[in-house]
Amino acid sequence: MVTKTTTKKPKTTTKAPEKKEKAPEPAVEEIKQPVIDMTDDGDDFSVEDFKIENDLAAKPDRYFEAIGRRKTAVARVRLFTRGDKTFLVNGVPYEKYFLMEQDRQTATSSMRKMKCLDKFRVSIVVKGGGRNSQAEAIRHGTARVLVDFNNNFRKRLRKAGFLTRDPRMRERKKFGLKRARKSPQWSKR
Repeated sequence: MVTKTTTKKPKTTTKAPEKKEKAPEPAVEEIKQPVIDMTDDGDDFSVEDFKIENDLAAKPDRYFEAIGRRKTAVARVRLFTRGDKTFLVNGVPYEKYFLMEQDRQTATSSMRKMKCLDKFRVSIVVKGGGRNSQAEAIRHGTARVLVDFNNNFRKRLRKAGFLTRDPRMRERKKFGLKRARKSPQWSKR
């Protein structure tokens, strides 16, 4: 028969660390603020004047927004109903951004189709791709934003093919080949 013997460990007590008294904080001198004279100094402003100015400044322009894509180019198009009638691409007029006439025609073709190129302020931010795919992305985006503005434009823009996203993309390069499909030159010996 096996018996177990247990031994109790002696309890140890720990003392709490003694608190050190804090040194008195040095007296802080009060800084005296200059007294502002609120008497009438000749300006005739009221609270209502400030409220009207703030409301005008805080009210944003109304716009419609859409995104157009082509290959790797993405164009974010904003159509403003108020303001000067300009067509800006990345903060520059489209005539200066697109140097080739063909790209200018492509970028503005959906607006010209609906005869509203000079009726709205259009602001576009476009990234990625080359100039041609950027122009086609802008065409896709402007067609979409025009449909958001007026749904009656959908039929004509769909018939022209401006609302369809072109799915053609560049095919990736495969290993062992020079490009997507071009193979290295074969020599018999």
